[in-house]
Amino acid sequence: MTTKHLDSKRHEPHHIRIGALSVEVVRKDIKNLHLGVYPPNGRVRVAAPLVVDDEAVRLAVIEKLGWIKRQKARFTQQPRQSPREMVSGESHYFLGKRYRLRVHVVDAPAKAAPRIAIRGIASLDLFVTPNTTTAQRDAALQRWYRGHLKELLEPMLQKWQPVIGVQAADWGIKKMKTKWGSCNTSTRRVWLNLELAKKPVQCIEYIVVHELVHLLERNHTERFSALMDGFLPNWRACRETLNHGILGHEVWDY
Repeated sequence: MTTKHLDSKRHEPHHIRIGALSVEVVRKDIKNLHLGVYPPNGRVRVAAPLVVDDEAVRLAVIEKLGWIKRQKARFTQQPRQSPREMVSGESHYFLGKRYRLRVHVVDAPAKAAPRIAIRGIASLDLFVTPNTTTAQRDAALQRWYRGHLKELLEPMLQKWQPVIGVQAADWGIKKMKTKWGSCNTSTRRVWLNLELAKKPVQCIEYIVVHELVHLLERNHTERFSALMDGFLPNWRACRETLNHGILGHEVWDY
């Protein structure tokens, strides 16, 4: 095995255990060690400089155990939705607003696709045929979310790419269970989480800027934070809103 291969293996994320606590360790070309506790379940992650070994990481985490426990307890108390059954009276979210679902069973051909519309300021109306299943109702809602999110993202990307001075080769929307967005800096492809359709517009914009800035700075370094400060000074507030709002029964973090 070559030295180069050994070094690349050394830099791959791995976990260390401190008692019952599992800690993800990621080594990066950074100056300082960064410790974070992330929603929804209090995942603990350390970004460490390349020269810092696991024992030093362990000692740093032990020093912060009290703070880590407080953060994990905070996420445990965070409100969460129960699994959606797609029936009248349920709460559903769109662009940061809460809507009450109203299901209307209508006479239509059996193969007619469900239809969704917002009525008034708080009603999300779903029109279905008598034999439409819960899964089909949910799929219709996801398609509706995807269409509206795409309409919102296209002009947002067009706005921010020239401002930041980058150009994504491609972008798309998909369900992701661990991140609000991702950026492959090699292919210059950006992915945005479908769940963002439920979040406030300013939070969606934050994720767009965040992923585009990765085309300038791959890692979450001090330079990355400085770039975010320059382009979107309120980005930390948007991050807090995303990570501490109500969670779905399937949960995400960033």
